[in-house]
Amino acid sequence: LGKMPASKIRLRPIEWPTLGLLVLLYSLFLFITWNASSFAWYFLLPLGAYLVCLHGSLQHEILHGHPTPWPALNEALIFPALNLWLPYRRYRTLHVEHHRAPHLTDPYEDPESYYLAQSRWEKTRAPLRLLLTIHNTLAGRLLIGPALSVAFFLHNEYRELSKGNYSILKDWLVHILAVAPVVYWVLFLSELTFLQYILLFVYPGTSLTLMRSFAEHQAHEDATLKTVIIQSNPVLSLLYLNNNLHAVHHGEPQVAWYRLPEHFQRARSTYLFGDDRYVINGYGELLHRYFLRSKESVRHPIVK
Repeated sequence: LGKMPASKIRLRPIEWPTLGLLVLLYSLFLFITWNASSFAWYFLLPLGAYLVCLHGSLQHEILHGHPTPWPALNEALIFPALNLWLPYRRYRTLHVEHHRAPHLTDPYEDPESYYLAQSRWEKTRAPLRLLLTIHNTLAGRLLIGPALSVAFFLHNEYRELSKGNYSILKDWLVHILAVAPVVYWVLFLSELTFLQYILLFVYPGTSLTLMRSFAEHQAHEDATLKTVIIQSNPVLSLLYLNNNLHAVHHGEPQVAWYRLPEHFQRARSTYLFGDDRYVINGYGELLHRYFLRSKESVRHPIVK
């Protein structure tokens, strides 16, 4: 068929709201860390957590091909690794697999599943079972979730290397380059110590991210009931770039974050009404339901 003439190739338009949000994010991050001694810790913690979590939400937006038609530029826009521990390219690879998984939540097929297969659960020792059960409460996810996420992620990366998947080392090298300017800024230019940055920015920022993912999916035989709609307030909707409307995102992952609400409204009845719709009326309801109660068993109800 031949190639289309370059003059007739139409590039996707630049998404200015996302670029504006990136400029605002980095400006606030630099200002707050530069002037950290002017803020009490109880102001720094929510501000720092919000910014690190928002950066992660923008990473998610960018790995889906936003906000420009040029992938290299998109990656450059999100290059500084504010959360320090998660290589963007590994996140991109695993998240794309998550979207392509034929069976969401399946612990063998979905790299973002929090479930264990029945056979693996039966072999798990009692102390780890207890830890994973606590982790399946919202309190556990917020308090110990970041530490467990780092530990499990590094363990899985080690397993990949032991299988001979040395290609991930390139992703880690890029990550080291992305961490370097953040560490330099914190240590030598900001008014934070490195420990303060971990405790006031990275750890709580990861906790906020885990609150978003806590209820995103549930194991269910009906594929249409596996992905959640959480109707939230503007502050958290912005923080998560409308991924609280997660079923909409999974149905149309190419749609920019600021377009998701209008797509939701077009099919509102489909998402909100019907038997057993997976809907939660805000993160307040999520806290009320699951703060000290496990959302469901870690043991997958179907996968053996």
